[in-house]
Amino acid sequence: MSLLEQWHEIAYSKEMDRAALQKFWNAYFLTEKGIYEQLLSNPDEEVKGTVKELAAKYGVEVLTMVGFLDGINESLKTENPIETMDEDTVVSLAFDKEKLYMNMVDAKAEWLYELPQWDEIFTPEKKRELYKIQKNSGTIRKPKKIGRNDPCPCGSGKKYKHCCGR
Repeated sequence: MSLLEQWHEIAYSKEMDRAALQKFWNAYFLTEKGIYEQLLSNPDEEVKGTVKELAAKYGVEVLTMVGFLDGINESLKTENPIETMDEDTVVSLAFDKEKLYMNMVDAKAEWLYELPQWDEIFTPEKKRELYKIQKNSGTIRKPKKIGRNDPCPCGSGKKYKHCCGR
């Protein structure tokens, strides 16, 4: 079983009751926040190493680091092979700042996108802009319905009911 499968088995366990799962995730989110605080304090430094080395660097278990890598993977400049990695796989945490911020907004992770370290990376206006872009990306907009007596959108000059509306 791969490390990612082991992480998924623990994180999305069917055997754990709701309270235990809630406790697990609260502890994980606190750990995740600590890792992001360190990463964002020096955002241009590429953190690289084996999964085991990164887990030791951030003081977490290997499976917790796998969960972190699973969460950040889509925000990286080059995605890591998380499905097939083992403890000795070399991974990189070089992230795209804008993508990471917008993915945190998408995940509704206020405790991450409101970290004070973001203030050193983006201006308040830029953060607002990225937030708005991300929120609007999930909004479905329906086109205005054409009324039967409106001019036909094909440009014929006729009413819709006498042209394309038949």
